[in-house]
Amino acid sequence: MNKPIRRVAVLGAGVMGAGIAAHIANAGIPVLLLDIVPPGTKEGASKRERDAFASGALGKLLKSRPAAFFHPAHAPLVQVGNLEDDLEKAAECDLIIEAIIERLDIKRALFTRLEPLLGDSILASNTSGLRIVDMLEGRSAAFKQNFLVMHFFNPPRYMKLLELVAAKETSSSTIARVEHFGTEKLGKGIVWAKDEPNFVANRIGAHSMMATMHLMLDKGLTPEDVDAITGVPMGHPKSATFRTADMVGLDTLGHVVKNCHEVLVKDEDREVFAMPSFLAGMLDKKLLGGKTKQGFYRKAKDGSIETIDYKTLEYRAKGGDAAIKSACKNLSKIEDVKERMRKTVATEGAVGEFAWKVLSRSLAYSARRIGEICDDIAAVDKGMRWGYNWDLGPFETWDALGFAATYDRMVKEGIALPASVKKMRESGAESFYKGNEVYSLLQGKYVAAPSDPREATLTVLRRGEAPVLKNAGAEAWDMGDGVLGLTFRSKMNSIDADVIQSLHDAVSRAEESFSSLLITNQGEHFCVGANLMLVVMAAGQKQWEQLRSMVKNYQGATQRLKYSSVPVIAAPYGMTLGGGLELCFACDGVQAAAETYSGLVEVGVGLIPGGAGNMNMLWRALENIPDGTDIDVSAFVAQTFKNIAMAKVATSANEGKEFGYFRKSDGVSFDRARHVWEAKARCIGMANAGYHAPVPRSYKLPGDSGIATIGMLINSMVAGGYASEHDALISGKLAEVLCGGKGGGSHKVTEAEMLELEAEAFVSLCGEKKSQERMQHMLMQNKPIRN
Repeated sequence: MNKPIRRVAVLGAGVMGAGIAAHIANAGIPVLLLDIVPPGTKEGASKRERDAFASGALGKLLKSRPAAFFHPAHAPLVQVGNLEDDLEKAAECDLIIEAIIERLDIKRALFTRLEPLLGDSILASNTSGLRIVDMLEGRSAAFKQNFLVMHFFNPPRYMKLLELVAAKETSSSTIARVEHFGTEKLGKGIVWAKDEPNFVANRIGAHSMMATMHLMLDKGLTPEDVDAITGVPMGHPKSATFRTADMVGLDTLGHVVKNCHEVLVKDEDREVFAMPSFLAGMLDKKLLGGKTKQGFYRKAKDGSIETIDYKTLEYRAKGGDAAIKSACKNLSKIEDVKERMRKTVATEGAVGEFAWKVLSRSLAYSARRIGEICDDIAAVDKGMRWGYNWDLGPFETWDALGFAATYDRMVKEGIALPASVKKMRESGAESFYKGNEVYSLLQGKYVAAPSDPREATLTVLRRGEAPVLKNAGAEAWDMGDGVLGLTFRSKMNSIDADVIQSLHDAVSRAEESFSSLLITNQGEHFCVGANLMLVVMAAGQKQWEQLRSMVKNYQGATQRLKYSSVPVIAAPYGMTLGGGLELCFACDGVQAAAETYSGLVEVGVGLIPGGAGNMNMLWRALENIPDGTDIDVSAFVAQTFKNIAMAKVATSANEGKEFGYFRKSDGVSFDRARHVWEAKARCIGMANAGYHAPVPRSYKLPGDSGIATIGMLINSMVAGGYASEHDALISGKLAEVLCGGKGGGSHKVTEAEMLELEAEAFVSLCGEKKSQERMQHMLMQNKPIRN
C-alpha cells in the first residue's frame, strides 16, 4: 500500500512551476505555490507584497491560453506564499516539487534550507537536465532516500510525458508513491530515465531539432521549407520544427542545447548540439518565439505572417519553395502515418532527401543512446510521442520504414550504428516490435512489452470475429462483461441517417442480449455534430417534411437512449459538439476524457439544436430541484439560453460539468489511454447496481413572460451592435423553445411538447436564406460546426 499524496508544494512560480501547480489542482489536490520575495521589497512590507511573485503567477494562470486550469473553480486549491516566510509550510506537504532556476548552486542552497525541515516528505526536482548526483552532493542519506527527479513537459496540463529519474539511494517507497501519483492522479505517461543530461525526450528531440537546423543551412532551404517537410509528412505535429521552437521558447531550446554541448563531451554527435550563429543572434535580440511574439515567425501589423531571414535576422514575407509546399501538401493527405512516412522518404528531390537525412540520423542516434539514457526502446518511443507529440517514436518509425531495408541503407551510407542493431539484423529479426513483444537491444532478444490492461484499445476489448451490428455509419461489437460497444464509422464521426439508425438498433440489441451499452468512437474527435451536407441539400430543395423527419428521427434516437432498459454510457473526447453533445445528454452517464471540448454550437450555422439538446440541457439544469418546490426557473432558462445562443464551448470535461453539459457525478479520465477501459467499467458498475430506466419529467416553464425577458436581452445585443437581425431571429426561436412556447403564462411542459417546439423551430430556420448561406459557408470552409 502506498501512502497517498494529499498535499503538494511547488517551489518556483515561473511558467513551469505555476503550470505544474495548476494541473495538480486540476486533479483536486491542494497545492502550496511559493516563489522568492520580490527584490527590493521594503522591510515591514505586507505579506501580500512579499507574496507578489507567486500571486502574480496565479493571476497569469487564470488568464493563460490555452487554459492551465480545467476551470477557474480549481484555482482556490492553489495557495500562494514565498520562500522566506512559508518554507516550513512546504515541509508539511507530502510531496515538494522544486521548479526554480536551472542553476546548480541555487538549487543546492535551497536544499540546504529544506533538509532540516523535511521529515518524511518527498522532494522532487523538475530539472530538465541537471544530474541527480550533482544535486545531491553533501546531502544526508535520509534526504537522498526521499529524492528523485520529476520532469514535466510544458504545458503540464496538455503534455502526457513525465520523466522520472531516481538516485541510487532513492527508496522503493518513494519511487512507488511518485509513480502512482503521476499515473493515477495526474494521468501522466511515465518514462524512467537514467541520470544523464536532458534525460530521454529532450536528448533525442533536441538532437533531431538541431540536426534539422544544421541540414537546413547545408541545403540552403528556408524555415518554411523545413516546416513543410518535418511536420505532418514525417509524422510530427503541424508545428513541425520552427513553429514548435517558437511555441517552446527559443530561450528554453537554447538552454537545452547549450547544456548538451557543454556536458556531453563524449557524445559522438556533440557538434550537432552546437548552436548555429543565427539562433544565438535571435537570442541576443530577444526574438524568443511566442513569449515575445517574435521568433522564427511573427504576425505583421497587417495580420500577415512573416518569417525570419536567418542570414540577416530581419523579417520578410512568408514564402518558401512552391514545389516543396505542393509535394508536402499531397503527402499530408495520406491518412495512414506509416504509409505517409514511407512515401515521404521515397519522394524524389528535396523533400525525400531532406526527410531521409533527418530521420536516418535521428534513428541511428536513438539506437546509440540505448543503455545510456534508458534501457529499452519503448521508453524512447513513448518519450517522443508523449513529450514531442510525434505520431511514432524513432523505433516505431524504423519499423514503419522497414527495419532491414532502413538498416541496409544506413550501413551503405556509412551511418554509424551500434553493434546491438547489427546483431539484431544478423539474427533475422524483421522489426523492433512483434505482437506483444519488443526487441531488447541490450539483451539481444525479444522480451515481453510492458503493458497495463487498462490501456487496452477498443480493438483489443472487442470479442468475436465480426460485429454484432453493422451498417455504413456505425458498428456494434461485444466488448465482454455484458457490454455492447457502439462505434461510429462516418467521417469525423458525424451523425447521419445510418448513425441514427444504428443508435436505435444498438439499444434494441443491448436490451435483448446485453446488460449495458457503451458509445465510444475512434479518431481525433468523438463527434463533430450532424452531417451538415444533408441539411443543406434538403433545405435548398425546400424538402421541409424530409427535414422534419430527420429531426424527429434523431430526437427519437436520443429519447430511445434516454429510456433504454439497460444503462447507456457515452465516452466523449476531443470535439464533442452539436449532435455529439446531444447524444451525451441522452445517456445515463458519461466517462469523458479530461480534454473534451463540448458545446451546442448550431447557432453558428443559423440553426438551433435539433436532437432534443435544448430540452435535455434545460432538463439537466432542473433535474435536482425537489418535486413540489415552488421555484422560479427563469434563471435556469436564461443560463441555458446563453449557453446555446452564445455557442458556449467548454474547454475541458470539468468545465463541461460547471456549464451543466455533464453531471457532477460523471467520470473524467485524465489518461486517454485508459479512457475506454474506464468507460466500460462505468457500464458494468451501473448495470450491476440495480439499474432502472428514468421516469419522464415535465417542468413548469415561464411561457410568454420568459420570452419577453429574453427578448429584451436580445434587443439590447442588436442595438449595441453585438448581434445581427438574423442572430435575433435565431435567438428568438430558441427562447420560445426554452420557455415552453408562446401563448400563455407559466405552465408545465412535457417532453413531447418540448420536442415538437424544437422540431418546428429547427425546420423554420432551415428555410431562412441567411441560415442557408451560413451552412453553405461552413461547408465551403470544410470544417466542423464549432465556436
